[in-house]
Amino acid sequence: MQNRVQSRLDPEQAWALVEKARRDPAAFRELYKHYFPRVYAYVSYRVGRVQDTEDLVADTFLRVVERLDEFRGHGESFFAAWLFRIAHNLVSDFYRRGRGSEESVPLEELPELESSTLLPADAVLQKEKFAYLRRLIGTLSPRRQEIITLKFFGGLRNKEIAALLELDERTVASHLCRGVKDLHRQYVDEFVQTKEGDYR
Repeated sequence: MQNRVQSRLDPEQAWALVEKARRDPAAFRELYKHYFPRVYAYVSYRVGRVQDTEDLVADTFLRVVERLDEFRGHGESFFAAWLFRIAHNLVSDFYRRGRGSEESVPLEELPELESSTLLPADAVLQKEKFAYLRRLIGTLSPRRQEIITLKFFGGLRNKEIAALLELDERTVASHLCRGVKDLHRQYVDEFVQTKEGDYR
């Protein structure tokens, strides 16, 4: 499972940028550029369709703009947890309103998480990989799906996930460990079944 996390801001740098962003649009653009890939990847794996992903990510950053003065934490970890709580709540509302679907999504409606300069054949392969991994993650319990996507695609640390979901950090670690084992087992089972089918 590829971790798409960018380099993180150090706590003081993050706090200074958040403070500046309250009054300076240029500073907010820096925050947006830093966090957008992580939020986009997380939301993509939660909802699937590119249009839904783009709408929810746009709503997330609009809420951040509207509520930035309410943020009282200090440092990158607190801000990341706060930002992803907004995204998490919007995704939860999206499913509560019945807009989300567990059905497979056509390739053309899937988001592109890699470079837009990919050749068409490579872009199709990336989307197929996305669809397969998302289907595997969908076999987990809802709680483990959330923790896995926050960890590996949102790039959050265990303590940030714990704060966001109001769980003990050890509970998060346990879900991660078991979730990864479940994904590996599912992958191996499917691989073995595919190989057996090839020999028939």
